[in-house]
Amino acid sequence: MNALLKFSSAVDCLNSFVGRYIKWLILAAVLVSAGNATTRYMFNIASNAMLELQWYLFAAVFTFAAGYVLKVNEHVRIDVMSQRMSPRTRNWIDFFGLLLFVLPVTLYITLQSIPNLVETYINQEVSANAGGLIRWPVRAMIPIGFGLLFLQGLSELVKRWAFLKGLIEDPLAHGGHATVSMDDEKEKA
Repeated sequence: MNALLKFSSAVDCLNSFVGRYIKWLILAAVLVSAGNATTRYMFNIASNAMLELQWYLFAAVFTFAAGYVLKVNEHVRIDVMSQRMSPRTRNWIDFFGLLLFVLPVTLYITLQSIPNLVETYINQEVSANAGGLIRWPVRAMIPIGFGLLFLQGLSELVKRWAFLKGLIEDPLAHGGHATVSMDDEKEKA
């Protein structure tokens, strides 16, 4: 189990690194968008490449950050229900959800997207839009992003199992699953 927890820690570090730096692509997308709008309205110069670059940057943020979001427990959940469950019940639900849904789906998407990426790269596919960008970089985001999400899913599965075995603290104690006590709810009311 110690080797699995070390693997989990390494994956957590990888996705934390990605999560810490991927946010700068949002600033880049805003600057590209502002620059494109400025040149379009002030100088009547439009660029499909700049529009596509915005989409590429947004796609990179969305796909690459998914593993980080899973790591910090901020993905979509039904907190109203989960707050009322015991930590063991929440971790069992997560364990089976990760095992039966997250891992198979992310692995499938990762593996199925690779041939498309290879074909796009070999053919040097370019956007159909005039002045558009090459497609392989955006196609590479799918296996990379879902690969990171798959690895984080494995990491979370290890942490859930370790918690259920009593080896670590509750990995769901922070983030979207943080427990709200009834006293906290009364104070808010």
